[in-house]
Amino acid sequence: MAVSSDSVSGFRLAYDRLGGPGPSVVLLHGWPGDRRDFRAVVPLLADHADLVIPDLRGFGESDKHSGDPAELYSAAAQARSVAALIDELGLDRPGVAGYDIGSRIGQTLARQRPELVSALVVSPPLPGIGDRILAPEHQREFWYQAFHGLPLADELLDGRPDAVRAYLRHFWNHWSGPEFAIDDADLEHLVARYGRPGAFTASTAWYRASAGAVAVSLAETRPEPDERISIPTTVLWPEHDPLFPYAWSDRLCEFFVDVTVHPLSRAGHFTPVEAPEQFAAAVRDSLGRRPDHQS
Repeated sequence: MAVSSDSVSGFRLAYDRLGGPGPSVVLLHGWPGDRRDFRAVVPLLADHADLVIPDLRGFGESDKHSGDPAELYSAAAQARSVAALIDELGLDRPGVAGYDIGSRIGQTLARQRPELVSALVVSPPLPGIGDRILAPEHQREFWYQAFHGLPLADELLDGRPDAVRAYLRHFWNHWSGPEFAIDDADLEHLVARYGRPGAFTASTAWYRASAGAVAVSLAETRPEPDERISIPTTVLWPEHDPLFPYAWSDRLCEFFVDVTVHPLSRAGHFTPVEAPEQFAAAVRDSLGRRPDHQS
């Protein structure tokens, strides 16, 4: 493990740097996970790329600061730390791959700092959902986002490992595909990370910053053509993600200049954990399509 020394944002990110020579790739985890979400992806990419895998702001072993969540933990704020890490390590336009909040952060980085990114590989959430997210059958899945904004969530869960264990187990088993159940050792790793005093609260600052899928989907507007994400983007859309049905992939061309969508059969929300081979293959393919002047 290494730690970034970013003095501009005030956040230091813990990260692993693995693999060997080759183009760089930054891997961004989701909630409720950490940088270990890519444990099965790393061996599949280590011979092809220089892998940088951070814990995002407020997660794992990275810094957790109190303050206005919108200022400190929004997608833009998280992307600033990832950009600072890319600059600090001198990475030459890395590919960026992520799922869940890591996907949203990667998209934000590609939109705001396209000169830093060569390719995106992401899974939901993605733009184009709009007010479809308000349908009753979908709102039954998104209850947790409003709950995370309540002080009650901190009172019931923060610093309580047994409660955190039950809470995280629910999401990892409910959001995953029919053939997946989280391993006890992997769950205990996350309990150790999320169960410390202050850790659960920091992890949910993302939602208090109105960065969750409900708030973002309701606020989205179709960008002008010259405002679409221009970075070549590969989308892996799981068949069994209860949060984001595949039908919601129908408007991606309104938000991306160059986007390819691949459905993932049998997989649920946790794409790098449930479908590491497909995730790694998509990353390798994106690296192979880098323009010659970037290689």
